[in-house]
Amino acid sequence: MDEKQKALDLIADYGGTDGAHHKQWLLDQVVRALAGDKYVDWVSEWQSGEDGPHTHEWDTGIAP
Repeated sequence: MDEKQKALDLIADYGGTDGAHHKQWLLDQVVRALAGDKYVDWVSEWQSGEDGPHTHEWDTGIAP
């Protein structure tokens, strides 16, 4: 299964789950599916911003 299909399947399976912590888990899983082995680099880059390396927080959420 390719990365795009895995991300779409995750959204289809869990997109309707209630709870912000579960939605954050879903976002994390989608990023993992799309970024693959570059996941850690992607998160680090996303966290960096105009105020330095911890401008934004990344939360892996809680699995439904």
